[in-house]
Amino acid sequence: MRTGIFVGSFNPFTVGHHSIVTRALPLFDQLVIGVVGDQVHKPDMPSAQERMDVIKSLYADEPRISVKPYYGLAIDFARQQGAQFIVKGVRSVKDFEYEREQADTNRMLSGVETILLCAEPQLANVSSSLVRELQHFGTDVSRFLPNMPH
Repeated sequence: MRTGIFVGSFNPFTVGHHSIVTRALPLFDQLVIGVVGDQVHKPDMPSAQERMDVIKSLYADEPRISVKPYYGLAIDFARQQGAQFIVKGVRSVKDFEYEREQADTNRMLSGVETILLCAEPQLANVSSSLVRELQHFGTDVSRFLPNMPH
């Protein structure tokens, strides 16, 4: 079984994240979305359970996707999930360089391969930090968040 993981804080889970999940899913039998657990203390960050609930509701009808908390290194989470691949999205050259270094280190330490998916051009400027900043100033951010099932 080909299993991939997609990890992040997902604070919040954006249309960019959703695009990566949608595009990565055909590559795997199972995709595990790993949500950084509550050991990371950032101001105003919803609990891991709250962030997981949002993502779980979005993919409730997709049995190949599971959502779990993760703690520590992505390669340890990959081992725990029996995953052979880590999926990452890249929006820019800066993201690419950072993720390439991470991928090389992860492969060296564990043999786990990283698959980098380039952001769709219309989503390349979308980030969780951008969404949080816009929310802070009272801006409607619905265009940056996936449509939630009702």
